[in-house]
Amino acid sequence: MTHPSASTPPNASTTSTAACSPTAPTAPGAAAAAAATTAGTLSASTSPNSSAASAASAAVGSPTAPTATGPATAAGALSASTSPNSSAASTSSTAAGSLAAPTSTGSATAAAAATAGALSASAVSGSADSAGALASSASHAAPASHAASAAASADDRSAVTGRRRIAFAVYVDEGGLAGLAVLVRSLVLSNPRVCEDVVVFHPGLPEASFDAVRRLHPRVVTRRAGDRGAVLRPAGYDTVVALGTASVVLGDLGELLRMRFGVAAVPQVLSPGEDGERRAVLPDGLFVVQCADLDEALAERLGDPGGADPVADGDVTPLDARYDFLARRLYGDLPVPAPVAVLRFTGPADAPGYGPATEAWRRFEMGDEEFRAAYRALPGGKHPDLLAHLAPPLLRARPSLDLARTVADVYRGQGRYDEAVEVLAPVVADRLDAPRCHETLGVCLMALSRYDEAEAHLLLAAASPDLAPRAFAQLARLAHLCGREADAHAYAREGLAADPTDAGCHAWYTRTRPDVPGPRRPEGAAAEQLAHVALFAEGRENAGDRVLPEAVRLCFGADTGPGRWHPQPVHRLVDEAALEELNARRGVVVGGGGLFLPDTSPNGNSHWQWNVPDALLARVTAPLAVFAVGYNLFDGQRYRRGRFAESLRVLVERSAFFGLRNHGSIERVRELLPASLRDRVRYQPCPTTVARHLVPGWTDPAERSDTVLINCAYDRAGLRFGHDYGHFLAQLATALRTLRDRADVRYAAHMPADERFVHDLRREHGIALPVEQLYDMPNDAIRDLYRRARLVIGMRGHAGMIPFGCGTPILSLVSHPKLAYFLTDVGHPEWGLSVHDRRLGPRLAERASALLDDHAAAVADVHGAQEALWRTTRSNIAELRDTFGLGKTPERA
Repeated sequence: MTHPSASTPPNASTTSTAACSPTAPTAPGAAAAAAATTAGTLSASTSPNSSAASAASAAVGSPTAPTATGPATAAGALSASTSPNSSAASTSSTAAGSLAAPTSTGSATAAAAATAGALSASAVSGSADSAGALASSASHAAPASHAASAAASADDRSAVTGRRRIAFAVYVDEGGLAGLAVLVRSLVLSNPRVCEDVVVFHPGLPEASFDAVRRLHPRVVTRRAGDRGAVLRPAGYDTVVALGTASVVLGDLGELLRMRFGVAAVPQVLSPGEDGERRAVLPDGLFVVQCADLDEALAERLGDPGGADPVADGDVTPLDARYDFLARRLYGDLPVPAPVAVLRFTGPADAPGYGPATEAWRRFEMGDEEFRAAYRALPGGKHPDLLAHLAPPLLRARPSLDLARTVADVYRGQGRYDEAVEVLAPVVADRLDAPRCHETLGVCLMALSRYDEAEAHLLLAAASPDLAPRAFAQLARLAHLCGREADAHAYAREGLAADPTDAGCHAWYTRTRPDVPGPRRPEGAAAEQLAHVALFAEGRENAGDRVLPEAVRLCFGADTGPGRWHPQPVHRLVDEAALEELNARRGVVVGGGGLFLPDTSPNGNSHWQWNVPDALLARVTAPLAVFAVGYNLFDGQRYRRGRFAESLRVLVERSAFFGLRNHGSIERVRELLPASLRDRVRYQPCPTTVARHLVPGWTDPAERSDTVLINCAYDRAGLRFGHDYGHFLAQLATALRTLRDRADVRYAAHMPADERFVHDLRREHGIALPVEQLYDMPNDAIRDLYRRARLVIGMRGHAGMIPFGCGTPILSLVSHPKLAYFLTDVGHPEWGLSVHDRRLGPRLAERASALLDDHAAAVADVHGAQEALWRTTRSNIAELRDTFGLGKTPERA
């Protein structure tokens, strides 16, 4: 989540509403004029000279049909469209009115050219050249990482999910500070995708002693300790890689981070004795420690190289010598062997006779700027936290367009859209040769709900043949968010003209196709309808998101169709017209699902999934019910809480009923509310968990198929698995081999991306599973599949809640706190296993077998737990029916 900043218009609700008012679609060929008109509108939307800006906007921004001369006439003004000074944004965007319909690629190119000319001064007031703009951009970027670290925090729920906490640990005294800096540089440059805590133990050095190393790494943690023994078991971590300041990292340490059992080290050869060569684990060497496996006795032995060999005794797992290679083996200027991952010096690094080893050390003796440039120049992927830490100071020192885009892209990936705009907007304004920058800028502006500016930049990106399909897909999404379905369809058609195989454009083309008739609402039925604000899945989207809205509606009666319900897609901007539609209904139901999440469809109005400005939310006069919504952040996910917390406060104040789907969500949301509002947050289980009581004509199956269904999820895979995906896959293979001996094991894919598990399992472990494609099934078929299964093992939230609601026993693969929250609410935490569990395979097989062995009892446990959820739901429904004036609750089972 992002805080409002200077780059966000102060009157965001007015800006967004005016910019996105739907208009009648215009003829093809008008996109150029539309973009130019938009450019004119944007010319002063955030200019430092607010009076001139308002005048320019008033002159240009009237939402009339564009003319043939529009691009040439109106383009000249996009001069300060994304300047950090945004005093006039509200006025100018209001004047802008609506944007016209998109056109052909050629028209988009013309629009891009016209718009580009208008962007020439958008960087900062008075910037006349790119170098000045870049320097200004860098100055904005400079404090960003500090602001972000103060404002953004990781949502740490590792105790709930079992996520492994990993650290590198090192002990340093004052004489080792220079070696510490070399070690950290080598770690970063040799493992650019790895960013775990670096825990630095020291004997009591001043904190300022570590300023230099903090400039090198964003996750330096300092702790006081008496000796190096502390590095073997730092509090708060599960896995530790202990290093020394006399070492440099030359290769990939991924294998060490993936280790899950015991204590590992490299046994070193000591001087030969009477019995020949002797090996020992040296106390100053590299160790990989699973803290749960290190007891006091073993820790003591590891500190005594003269004692018994712990490797020979089986207490320490031997590592390959390349992970702790002694430089003394290279005397005589022998080259460092290519496979060496960690090179350790037992004497001075510059001792004579070790030329290549000394050179390996000196490679990492460099200044901060040289280090940052070396990291940025590395090929391949890089960890976003490292990039966000190292790239902005480099941009300040060495401004360039490419580096500005790198910084903006990493900010975008972290949800820091306002900072991305501050970095990139001043740089790209007058550049027609920077379509990727315009694309990034357009997407970030859209995430800030600055839709008019976003559209202009995305049109510039669409002028590039390489980017046209992707840019047009974003333009289609933007138009859809603003309620301009005809424009969205035309943009999608443009993208398909550029690339007929583009999946994003095809999805938007299908979704917005005008020849697909929508359900007809009875005339004059608004006062009898409930408005439903929800994520309505379409096409091959998440099956859980398709079942859920229907389940919410079933709580209020069997009629779930358009005669009774008015849909308001949760991601679509609530403008004046949408507000009028909501207020015309007898009530508004928001939910269910994990809507309290910043990043699925980011917006600058609320910083959660409902795209509603506070000012309009406060004007909802129909009774408002938040129903079975969840706090849906992943464990370890970073976000900024300010804008979300304020939107949340307005939402709770306005709601007649505020019910969250689990007690974990209740706890998290209450933390963000003032004390006076916390008691208004109540419990309302997800209605999919009580489907047996909601679906008309429901009958429990007389017989079940001999089927076990399994489901996995891959969105935000890094947050779900960390370094443990290979371990997870191997453990699941172990469990499935056992379960296949007694059941038909099939895979339940809630969306196409879920099928990655099937491909990975077959490739890595030779196990093939048949796939049930739930994303292509209607809701009744999904429920029937889950109703007849004997057991469902699921990672997605609704791969547990839907089968539970159908009365089927479940086991959850916990990679997100919400699964553990649900199992705690139903009184069966033992039905969950962390994806990080070291013995996941045997434990999963054991628990699944137990449920299958006494299946009748397992079903009875599900039914019993469901009764408590149904009592709560039934009580809440009765209250809400009274609130909405719906009369007495119909009798249900």
